[in-house]
Amino acid sequence: MLADKHVSRCLLTLNRRRFLKGLGASAVAMEMGLFDFASSLMAAAPQTPGKCRIMGAFVRPNVDKYWLGWPGTAYDIKGHQELYTKTIVAAAERLGVALDLSQEPIHSDQTLAAYLEKVKSAKPDGVLLTCMSLNAAWKPVNKFLDTRGEVPTVVFSPMGTSFTGHLQHGRNSKNAFVGATQDVEWLGTAMRMLKTVWEMKQTRICIVRGNKVEDKPLDVIGTTLHYVPHQHFLDAFKKVEESDEVRAMADYYTKEAKKIVEPSKDDILTAAKNYIVCRRLMETEKCHGFSMDCLGPIGRKQIKPPCLAFMRLRDEGIVGACEADWNACISSRLTHLLFERPGFMQDPAPNTVNNTLMAAHCTCGAHLDGFDKPHEPFILRSHSESDLGVAVQVLWRVGQKITLMKFTGPERIILGTGRVLRNIDTPPSGGCRTSLECEVDDVPDSRDIKGFHQLLIYGDLEDEFKAYCQLSGIEVIHI
Repeated sequence: MLADKHVSRCLLTLNRRRFLKGLGASAVAMEMGLFDFASSLMAAAPQTPGKCRIMGAFVRPNVDKYWLGWPGTAYDIKGHQELYTKTIVAAAERLGVALDLSQEPIHSDQTLAAYLEKVKSAKPDGVLLTCMSLNAAWKPVNKFLDTRGEVPTVVFSPMGTSFTGHLQHGRNSKNAFVGATQDVEWLGTAMRMLKTVWEMKQTRICIVRGNKVEDKPLDVIGTTLHYVPHQHFLDAFKKVEESDEVRAMADYYTKEAKKIVEPSKDDILTAAKNYIVCRRLMETEKCHGFSMDCLGPIGRKQIKPPCLAFMRLRDEGIVGACEADWNACISSRLTHLLFERPGFMQDPAPNTVNNTLMAAHCTCGAHLDGFDKPHEPFILRSHSESDLGVAVQVLWRVGQKITLMKFTGPERIILGTGRVLRNIDTPPSGGCRTSLECEVDDVPDSRDIKGFHQLLIYGDLEDEFKAYCQLSGIEVIHI
């Protein structure tokens, strides 16, 4: 998975979770065991419709060898284009992207005009340009950025093809990011960023709230919020029986938990049923994630808390968000797509004695390093506010670098970094079951930390989020 500051290498890895989704049911059962076979419900989750289409081209003089000037006479033009091509094609195959990569270089006004016309005609979901010359490539690159329309565009500038001045034009271009780096594998990151812009537009989130069915499309990112009444959840729960799948899930969490404090066996079985309800509603409503106004029906004692269900969804790479908070939903979806790890949606409580942030909620993904990585230790608890059902206390790694992030509307995110200082037990403290104290970088007073329900994510991902936001037209504000 992602290193704290370097994203690219992980993006070209076919992880275990994706591999297993390609196996048949019996093979999955043998590989993953009874619980994860029970989660073959995962196959019922709607896939993103269609296929992301990305066009690509190389911008360089139409020559066999350079003379003087960067990237230098020793720069093997043919060999480097072959390497870039191999890297881009491999990323496209792993990400399931339809790629149209032109090998004929853009090298003149005529070839640029022809490529612009091709892009406008094909209407791809994204464009990836590779700059291969310091002196000859930036004029056509910048003209493309100025005249392409609104198609998301990434420009890859490998070491030797740009100075500071060359990078100024692109930084002000809408829906574009120029990635200047010596890391050729960053091309995989570029492809993932472009695909994520497309996937966010295709995303539908099922939100259980109120008493009517309605869709609310979001500007900028294009995600659709699909609202359904509480009664849909209540009716679906009545249809869930204590099946092998339910028992398998309950058995898994019973065995994997470091400790079980309040929940009974029946509580854990009910929590497993909540998970199946979430998955079935997602399937019925053709959605990619789930959230609900959970405190209302819990307060009316109509349901037991869905905390364990949301934990499981997050560890599968699916949005499972509390309290019908749609900003947290789209924040989680973006985090899953870009980094393949869950975020911790939490209630922020400034610690004014230590000038730190205490973060708490009753559900949290346990695979914090990545969906295909081992889970952190967790304890099964009751939901703190109601003392009902099953919640989780996930024990965070002390000293771990973290990113804090949340959308505040579809056009803006708040963003910062910090470090985990300690876990907090409840009791003796109050608040929710997963609780931790962290320091937040570059915030002199913890009372000034912006937002509510911000995500806490393992790793220093600030630069990667900023790059994505520049590409997708999202404003970034320091937390």
